[in-house]
Amino acid sequence: MSAFERRNPNLVLVGLEEGRLSPVEAIQALRTSSDPYARKRQIDVQTPDAGEWRLNDALAELDSLIGLNQVKALIRELVAYVRIQRIRETRQLASESLVLHMVFSGNPGTGKTTCARLIGKIFREMGVLEKGHLVERERADLVGEYIGHTAQKTRDQIKKALGGILFIDEAYSLASGGEKDFGKESISTLIKAMEDYRDRFIVILAGYREEMARFVQSNPGIRSRFPIHIEFPDYTVEELMLIADLMLKKRDYRLDIAARARLEAVLSRYLGTRSQHSGNARLVRNLIERAIRRQALRLVERKQLTREELMLIRREDIEDSNEAVHRVG
Repeated sequence: MSAFERRNPNLVLVGLEEGRLSPVEAIQALRTSSDPYARKRQIDVQTPDAGEWRLNDALAELDSLIGLNQVKALIRELVAYVRIQRIRETRQLASESLVLHMVFSGNPGTGKTTCARLIGKIFREMGVLEKGHLVERERADLVGEYIGHTAQKTRDQIKKALGGILFIDEAYSLASGGEKDFGKESISTLIKAMEDYRDRFIVILAGYREEMARFVQSNPGIRSRFPIHIEFPDYTVEELMLIADLMLKKRDYRLDIAARARLEAVLSRYLGTRSQHSGNARLVRNLIERAIRRQALRLVERKQLTREELMLIRREDIEDSNEAVHRVG
C-alpha cells in the first residue's frame, strides 16, 4: 500500500479487509491520517521532503554560528533525541513524552536569542511545534499592577506563543520581589499552562548565569519542569574578531592591518574587565557601528572617494581601549 493510500482512512480499511495491512499497521495508518503532526513526523522519518530540506538549512545555520560548540552539540543531541522518539513511535515501541522546556544562562549578547529562534525553526520542521515562532518577553510583559492583572497578562503572552517558543529574558526577575510581589503569580500561571498545553509550546527561561542558578534552585516548580539547561559562554577574542569580520563584510567594509590590531587590543582589554559587556557580540556591534560613523566623519569632506576608501576602516576609526571601556562603563 502506497503512502498516499495510507493517508486515506477509507483506503486503509479496504487494505485491512483485503489483508494487505495488518491490524497494527492499519491502526498506525489511521492515527497518522487523523493527526497532521503525526503525518509530518512520519514523513520526516521516512523521506527527505521539503520540510527535511528546511530542517537541514536550519541546522546548517546553527553550525555557521561563531563559537558555541557545546551549545551546538547539546542542540544536536535534542534533535537526535526527538528523531529517535519519533522512530520508536512508528515501530510501536514505548517512547518518552517530549519535555523540551529549557533554561539558557549567560551574559547578554552571547547568542541565547539567536539559538532560541533557530530551535523554533528546527522543531517546526520536525513536527514538534506547529509554527516555531519566537515570542520574546520580559517581566513587564507578564506582571501586572494589581490583583488578577498578572494572570491575565501572562495567559495572553502564552496564547501568543502557542505553536512556538515563549522566551522570557531575565526570568529570575519574576521572583525578585517580596512575598506580595505579583511575579510569583506569573510563575504559577506559567507552570499551569505548561501542563494544560503540554505539547503545544516550549518555554525558555534566560538570564545571567548566577541569577538563573539561584532562581531555579529556589523554585521546585521551575526546577522539576525545566530538564534542559544550556550555558552560553562568553566569546573569546578570536571569536569576537570573527564576528567583527562577518558584521563588516555584510556592510561592505573591512579592517586594515592597523585597525585590526587596535580592535583586537580593545577586545582584549574588555575581556580583562570581566564585566557583563566582556565577551559578547553586542560589544562588537557597538564598536563596529562606532567605527563606521567615525570613518564617515573622516571622509565626508573629501571631494572624490574611491571604492576602496569607502570600504576601508583605519586605525583612527577604532576607539582606543581607554575610550571604549570608559564609554561602556
